[in-house]
Amino acid sequence: MKTISIINLKGGVGKTISSINIAHILYALHGKRVLLIDNDKQGNVSKFFNMYDYEKPSIANLLTPKKCNIDDVIREWGLGCFHIVPANMTLLSANKEILLDVSRPQQTRLKRILDGVAQRYDYCIIDNAPDINMSVINALVASDDVLVPIKVDKFAFDGLHQLVEQIEDIREFNPTIRLAGCFITMKTRNGVNTQGAAWLENKTDYPLFKTSIRKTVKVDETTFNGKPLWLHSCKSTAAQDYASLVMEYLECVRNGHIEGREIYG
Repeated sequence: MKTISIINLKGGVGKTISSINIAHILYALHGKRVLLIDNDKQGNVSKFFNMYDYEKPSIANLLTPKKCNIDDVIREWGLGCFHIVPANMTLLSANKEILLDVSRPQQTRLKRILDGVAQRYDYCIIDNAPDINMSVINALVASDDVLVPIKVDKFAFDGLHQLVEQIEDIREFNPTIRLAGCFITMKTRNGVNTQGAAWLENKTDYPLFKTSIRKTVKVDETTFNGKPLWLHSCKSTAAQDYASLVMEYLECVRNGHIEGREIYG
């Protein structure tokens, strides 16, 4: 199983939408067995799939001392192997509990749990909070690759340097983690997007995918009907872009580079 963390320390960049659609396209178009993990206390992935509640166990139960089997947390969506680990606001207190609990390793809890189900899935996609807390550190320790969605605006590149530094720090626990690349979301035809892409292309620390995700109202519509883009409007620009992004990612994994650059790490 290959585990991919999707993260940006800046909010409002399309992180959750990207996690949902990358995961669903791997499942729907490429026939992969996919586990999608909501690792954000806001629980937007869980809300999208109508799985946000406090009556059933969530990722918080997996990361804290409570005895909880991952099979009690995984939820099925639709037919086939597209499964979800939900989250809710209890993840906030779980992060505090992890810090206080020195009876067992703090950074490797999620990795050990995912190792136990690695044979069931081809891909695990983790939607992370725009933060560096213990649950996010756990996700990075468990991840093979990191993908960074970027919405180009005045504050677009805030936190990128800190994120790369955090990935370097994580190597103590996960020597093989890679920054697979950044990709632009909510792209429009204007000078700001052109300049932002040019800036990223010149930054060798931040490999950039060729595919950008164009802005479309279809994305907003999916948040109301709870259907990934490929089901809601497969011919929309964003749906086609996410399909191209996944294909580009799979190609770069096979070839070991993006746009002629070695993958960071």
